[in-house]
Amino acid sequence: MAQRDYYEILGVDRSVDEAELKSAYRKLAMQHHPDRNGGSEESMARFREISEAYSVLSDAQKRAAYDRFGHAGVGGGGPGGGGAAFHDINDIFSQVFGDAFGDVFGGARGQTRSGPRRGSDLRYDLEVTLEQAYRGDEVEINFPVTAACDVCDGSGARAGTRPVTCSTCGGAGRVRSANGFFQVERTCPRCGGAGQMIADPCEACHGHGQVRKTRKLALKVPAGVDDGSRIRLSGEGDAGVRGGPRGDLYVFVAVRPHELFERDNLDLLVTVPVPMTTAALGGTIEAPCLVSEACDGQCRAEVQVPEGAQTGRTVRIKGKGMPHLSGRQRGDLVVELFVETPTSLSARQKELLRELAETCGEAQSPRNTSFAGKAKRFWAEIMGGDDASKDTVA
Repeated sequence: MAQRDYYEILGVDRSVDEAELKSAYRKLAMQHHPDRNGGSEESMARFREISEAYSVLSDAQKRAAYDRFGHAGVGGGGPGGGGAAFHDINDIFSQVFGDAFGDVFGGARGQTRSGPRRGSDLRYDLEVTLEQAYRGDEVEINFPVTAACDVCDGSGARAGTRPVTCSTCGGAGRVRSANGFFQVERTCPRCGGAGQMIADPCEACHGHGQVRKTRKLALKVPAGVDDGSRIRLSGEGDAGVRGGPRGDLYVFVAVRPHELFERDNLDLLVTVPVPMTTAALGGTIEAPCLVSEACDGQCRAEVQVPEGAQTGRTVRIKGKGMPHLSGRQRGDLVVELFVETPTSLSARQKELLRELAETCGEAQSPRNTSFAGKAKRFWAEIMGGDDASKDTVA
């Protein structure tokens, strides 16, 4: 069965740039992710097809080989073919010019092809909250994976039977023939290089020795993890072929935006409103902070507001920020003050504020005095003189 075009799978043109390609992949991967479709076999197959296409087209070298040679250029031809990638020049020559011509360039290829092969690596995108990233957490993830068939123990043969040695190649997986002055070695056409034949295939896996399953895994998210962090789980990828080792699982972490906090490396930034009276006289307010054992379970931090504090002033509280992945240090909580003007004042409160305004004078607002001087000089330059600026202000 012919493989679908990778560009067609992702719904993009051949001239697509990297950003558009990534956007198309993310949209399709989200739509067809098995977790969003009840783990159906159809969604698993579609998700794997999308991931395979993106793994090739997102790599400049693989994409160039695919554009020139098609699936032959990236080792395509079966599940996970895109992940196998552009690594064997014989495969390209074999499919473009014929198997015999390609095999002239290296007879050793058959040894790798008929022997054990490592399984494909897998990718899983995980989204966590800022709280989970702050304290660390254990989450359960579900993902489609290729596993050895339990019924036949990965042999591909029906229970009670075993694969038989290929009579054409004698188990070598390769056959030789004379071609003029050359001895040409090529893949055995009967067993496909396996060296064995399945006379009575397993009903569960139809002789492949592998099946698709949904795997559940408890994943430890380390404290301090950040956007783009990658967690490698060795041996948790697809099963190997003919006894080969399993591939790895790579978990890419994204931290969900928080409604209160922003993250700046190890520091946490939060904006806290301050009453006008507290900002003028100085005092103490409370700021929220994330909870962990390191802060004794307290989700509030005491903030000292200096007398005459203005909007935008920051107060740094040591050790209340994000932990480092190594656990050896911790960032700070940076509190930005936002001075609020009182609203819905009573008649008496307004009277008191007027009295305050009359008694304060310009000396109580140094920033306003400085601004007024700069503004007068600006108007003078525009209008051509101090007199003109006074007239304008008046």
